[in-house]
Amino acid sequence: MAKQELRGERNWYAIHTYAGYENAVMRNLKQRIDSLGMNDKIFNVIVPVEKKIKIKAGKRTEVEEKVYPGYVLVDMIVDDNSWYVVRNTPRVTGFVGAGVNPVPLNKKEVEELFGRMDRVDTKNKHQIDIEIGEIVRIADGPFKDLEGKVNDVDRERGKIKILVSMFGRETPVELDFLQIKKI
Repeated sequence: MAKQELRGERNWYAIHTYAGYENAVMRNLKQRIDSLGMNDKIFNVIVPVEKKIKIKAGKRTEVEEKVYPGYVLVDMIVDDNSWYVVRNTPRVTGFVGAGVNPVPLNKKEVEELFGRMDRVDTKNKHQIDIEIGEIVRIADGPFKDLEGKVNDVDRERGKIKILVSMFGRETPVELDFLQIKKI
């Protein structure tokens, strides 16, 4: 590390990794911390993820998505030894910061991130900005690519009833709000 003043403060830092190797870097770094006895300088290593609802095969499933793909967060006190352990972990390309000096993450930003990771906010899951009478396109399921007029919006359940023209008449179809797109 370049000659610099080391404050010895415990902070969260972001490290850049090869894309797709975030979990492997986390495991490797945790093993290195234990084997090199750095538990007093490097306290926690996480890959930030949040839960999202996706439609797969017509069914709602909750999946975890990385908040920052290609990055791992490390709670540590930076000194020459801890910097070396993290920086020389396989598939780590470097710290996020100016030059070789790691820049700690803003404390407010870290708190917001942890809140985002812990939240299972059903209200947020069903924010539907569609009104009755709007024309929408079905994006998933057996009626994919058909257009229809919104007949009913159930914000509590995250469901929408759409009138779709089939066989010369309008037929009501109930869909998950994730299965439609505004036109």
